[in-house]
Amino acid sequence: MNVNDVSVLEMINRIIASDRLNKKQILQIVQLASIADNLKELEENMRWESAKS
Repeated sequence: MNVNDVSVLEMINRIIASDRLNKKQILQIVQLASIADNLKELEENMRWESAKS
């Protein structure tokens, strides 16, 4: 996903607000968004990363 796209940024902002992410998690979701193809993949990647840590 293109993190410079307005719709992607809005989606990331909704996730940040609804999950009340901290600074580390926000940086992590932005990095994962750049490699994810869609929202489902981004959410799976976030679950995987939180399970690793």
